[in-house]
Amino acid sequence: MNYYIADTHFFHKELLEPNDFAPRHFDSVQAMDQQMITAWNARVSDKDVVYHLGDIALRPGNFPKPPEVYEQIEQLNGHIVFIKGNHDAHELFKYINTHNFELLGQAKYRFEDVGALIKFDHAQYYLTHYPLFLGIATQIYNLHGHIHHNMMPTALNINVGVDAPERDFLAHKLPFGTPLKDSEIEEMAHQKQIWLDQQKNS
Repeated sequence: MNYYIADTHFFHKELLEPNDFAPRHFDSVQAMDQQMITAWNARVSDKDVVYHLGDIALRPGNFPKPPEVYEQIEQLNGHIVFIKGNHDAHELFKYINTHNFELLGQAKYRFEDVGALIKFDHAQYYLTHYPLFLGIATQIYNLHGHIHHNMMPTALNINVGVDAPERDFLAHKLPFGTPLKDSEIEEMAHQKQIWLDQQKNS
Protein backbone atom coordinates (compact mmCIF):
# COMPACT_ATOMS: atom_id res chain seq x y z
CA MET A 1 0.00 0.00 0.00
CA ASN A 2 1.10 3.58 -0.68
CA TYR A 3 1.11 6.34 1.92
CA TYR A 4 1.86 10.07 1.78
CA ILE A 5 3.30 12.61 4.20
CA ALA A 6 5.33 15.83 4.19
CA ASP A 7 6.98 18.39 6.45
CA THR A 8 7.89 16.18 9.38
CA HIS A 9 10.50 18.77 10.43
CA PHE A 10 12.19 16.49 12.92
CA PHE A 11 14.18 18.48 15.53
CA HIS A 12 12.33 21.74 14.78
CA LYS A 13 11.90 23.09 18.31
CA GLU A 14 10.65 26.48 17.13
CA LEU A 15 7.43 24.88 15.94
CA LEU A 16 6.58 24.03 19.57
CA GLU A 17 6.28 27.71 20.40
CA PRO A 18 3.10 29.71 19.72
CA ASN A 19 3.20 30.66 16.06
CA ASP A 20 0.83 31.19 13.15
CA PHE A 21 2.85 29.07 10.75
CA ALA A 22 2.62 25.54 12.12
CA PRO A 23 2.02 25.33 15.88
CA ARG A 24 2.73 21.91 17.34
CA HIS A 25 1.49 21.31 20.84
CA PHE A 26 4.16 19.16 22.45
CA ASP A 27 6.16 19.70 25.61
CA SER A 28 9.46 18.90 23.90
CA VAL A 29 10.94 18.27 20.49
CA GLN A 30 11.72 14.72 21.62
CA ALA A 31 8.01 14.12 22.32
CA MET A 32 7.08 15.57 18.92
CA ASP A 33 9.61 13.44 17.07
CA GLN A 34 8.63 10.27 18.92
CA GLN A 35 4.94 10.87 18.21
CA MET A 36 5.62 11.09 14.46
CA ILE A 37 7.70 7.89 14.54
CA THR A 38 5.06 6.06 16.57
CA ALA A 39 2.18 7.19 14.34
CA TRP A 40 4.11 6.24 11.20
CA ASN A 41 4.98 2.76 12.45
CA ALA A 42 1.48 2.10 13.77
CA ARG A 43 0.19 2.32 10.19
CA VAL A 44 3.07 1.37 7.89
CA SER A 45 4.54 -2.11 7.47
CA ASP A 46 7.77 -3.00 5.73
CA LYS A 47 5.90 -4.06 2.58
CA ASP A 48 4.39 -0.56 2.20
CA VAL A 49 5.74 2.51 0.37
CA VAL A 50 5.66 5.97 1.94
CA TYR A 51 6.13 9.03 -0.25
CA HIS A 52 7.73 11.73 1.90
CA LEU A 53 7.11 15.02 0.09
CA GLY A 54 9.96 17.00 1.55
CA ASP A 55 11.36 18.79 4.58
CA ILE A 56 12.45 15.84 6.66
CA ALA A 57 14.22 17.76 9.41
CA LEU A 58 15.16 21.29 10.43
CA ARG A 59 16.89 22.98 13.34
CA PRO A 60 17.45 26.70 12.66
CA GLY A 61 20.88 27.95 13.61
CA ASN A 62 22.24 24.44 14.11
CA PHE A 63 21.08 22.46 11.10
CA PRO A 64 20.93 18.71 11.84
CA LYS A 65 23.75 16.73 10.32
CA PRO A 66 22.95 13.79 8.02
CA PRO A 67 23.81 11.15 10.67
CA GLU A 68 21.32 12.77 13.09
CA VAL A 69 18.56 12.75 10.50
CA TYR A 70 19.37 9.19 9.52
CA GLU A 71 18.98 8.10 13.15
CA GLN A 72 15.38 9.31 12.94
CA ILE A 73 14.40 7.86 9.58
CA GLU A 74 16.01 4.48 10.17
CA GLN A 75 13.33 3.96 12.84
CA LEU A 76 10.56 4.29 10.23
CA ASN A 77 8.87 1.24 8.71
CA GLY A 78 8.42 0.64 5.01
CA HIS A 79 10.10 1.70 1.80
CA ILE A 80 10.46 5.49 1.62
CA VAL A 81 10.54 7.66 -1.49
CA PHE A 82 12.00 11.05 -0.58
CA ILE A 83 10.94 14.01 -2.73
CA LYS A 84 13.31 16.89 -2.08
CA GLY A 85 11.98 19.83 -0.07
CA ASN A 86 13.53 23.25 0.32
CA HIS A 87 15.13 22.19 3.62
CA ASP A 88 16.52 18.88 2.28
CA ALA A 89 20.14 19.07 1.16
CA HIS A 90 21.67 16.89 -1.54
CA GLU A 91 24.29 16.03 1.11
CA LEU A 92 21.54 14.41 3.19
CA PHE A 93 20.20 12.36 0.29
CA LYS A 94 23.73 11.20 -0.55
CA TYR A 95 24.31 10.14 3.05
CA ILE A 96 21.03 8.24 3.23
CA ASN A 97 21.82 6.53 -0.06
CA THR A 98 25.24 5.41 1.16
CA HIS A 99 23.42 3.72 4.04
CA ASN A 100 20.68 2.32 1.82
CA PHE A 101 19.89 -1.38 2.09
CA GLU A 102 17.58 -3.96 0.61
CA LEU A 103 14.21 -4.50 2.26
CA LEU A 104 12.03 -7.35 0.98
CA GLY A 105 13.96 -7.39 -2.29
CA GLN A 106 13.90 -3.64 -2.96
CA ALA A 107 15.94 -0.64 -1.89
CA LYS A 108 14.69 0.82 1.38
CA TYR A 109 15.11 4.41 0.14
CA ARG A 110 14.52 6.09 -3.22
CA PHE A 111 14.98 9.74 -4.13
CA GLU A 112 13.33 12.31 -6.39
CA ASP A 113 14.65 15.86 -6.79
CA VAL A 114 11.45 17.35 -8.23
CA GLY A 115 8.54 14.97 -7.88
CA ALA A 116 6.80 11.78 -8.87
CA LEU A 117 3.67 10.79 -10.79
CA ILE A 118 1.42 8.01 -9.59
CA LYS A 119 -2.07 6.80 -10.50
CA PHE A 120 -4.91 5.32 -8.47
CA ASP A 121 -8.66 5.09 -8.90
CA HIS A 122 -8.53 6.41 -12.50
CA ALA A 123 -6.80 9.66 -11.50
CA GLN A 124 -3.26 11.00 -11.75
CA TYR A 125 -1.41 12.49 -8.80
CA TYR A 126 1.64 14.70 -9.11
CA LEU A 127 3.66 14.43 -5.91
CA THR A 128 5.78 17.52 -5.23
CA HIS A 129 7.04 19.49 -2.28
CA TYR A 130 5.81 22.85 -3.54
CA PRO A 131 2.15 23.16 -4.54
CA LEU A 132 1.52 23.35 -8.28
CA PHE A 133 -0.97 25.52 -10.14
CA LEU A 134 -2.67 22.94 -12.36
CA GLY A 135 -5.14 25.26 -14.07
CA ILE A 136 -8.15 23.51 -15.60
CA ALA A 137 -7.56 19.81 -15.04
CA THR A 138 -9.64 16.64 -15.10
CA GLN A 139 -8.76 13.75 -12.81
CA ILE A 140 -5.34 15.30 -12.16
CA TYR A 141 -4.38 16.25 -8.62
CA ASN A 142 -1.33 17.63 -6.86
CA LEU A 143 -0.26 16.17 -3.52
CA HIS A 144 2.20 18.53 -1.86
CA GLY A 145 3.59 19.93 1.36
CA HIS A 146 5.53 23.12 2.10
CA ILE A 147 2.70 25.42 3.22
CA HIS A 148 2.10 23.68 6.57
CA HIS A 149 -1.02 25.08 8.25
CA ASN A 150 -2.37 26.58 5.02
CA MET A 151 -4.11 25.15 1.98
CA MET A 152 -4.52 25.98 -1.67
CA PRO A 153 -8.00 27.27 -2.64
CA THR A 154 -8.79 24.30 -4.88
CA ALA A 155 -9.56 20.64 -4.25
CA LEU A 156 -7.07 19.72 -6.99
CA ASN A 157 -4.28 20.55 -4.53
CA ILE A 158 -4.12 18.45 -1.38
CA ASN A 159 -1.64 19.28 1.36
CA VAL A 160 -0.43 16.00 2.89
CA GLY A 161 1.86 17.58 5.48
CA VAL A 162 1.62 16.62 9.14
CA ASP A 163 0.20 20.11 9.85
CA ALA A 164 -2.18 20.19 6.85
CA PRO A 165 -5.63 21.69 7.45
CA GLU A 166 -7.08 19.24 4.91
CA ARG A 167 -6.62 16.54 7.54
CA ASP A 168 -9.57 18.15 9.36
CA PHE A 169 -11.82 17.04 6.49
CA LEU A 170 -11.36 13.39 7.47
CA ALA A 171 -14.27 11.82 9.33
CA HIS A 172 -11.85 9.97 11.61
CA LYS A 173 -9.13 12.11 13.17
CA LEU A 174 -5.64 10.66 12.76
CA PRO A 175 -2.86 10.81 15.35
CA PHE A 176 -0.34 13.54 14.61
CA GLY A 177 2.27 12.35 12.13
CA THR A 178 0.19 9.60 10.50
CA PRO A 179 0.95 9.05 6.79
CA LEU A 180 -2.18 9.26 4.64
CA LYS A 181 -3.53 6.41 2.52
CA ASP A 182 -5.19 6.60 -0.92
CA SER A 183 -8.77 6.50 0.37
CA GLU A 184 -8.06 9.33 2.80
CA ILE A 185 -6.63 11.46 -0.01
CA GLU A 186 -9.84 10.90 -1.96
CA GLU A 187 -11.96 11.73 1.09
CA MET A 188 -10.00 14.92 1.72
CA ALA A 189 -10.37 16.04 -1.90
CA HIS A 190 -14.10 15.32 -1.91
CA GLN A 191 -14.82 17.04 1.40
CA LYS A 192 -12.58 19.97 0.52
CA GLN A 193 -14.58 20.54 -2.68
CA ILE A 194 -17.82 20.50 -0.69
CA TRP A 195 -16.37 23.00 1.77
CA LEU A 196 -15.10 25.26 -1.02
CA ASP A 197 -18.52 25.22 -2.67
CA GLN A 198 -20.14 26.16 0.62
CA GLN A 199 -17.71 29.07 1.08
CA LYS A 200 -18.44 30.30 -2.44
CA ASN A 201 -22.19 30.15 -1.96
CA SER A 202 -22.30 31.64 1.54
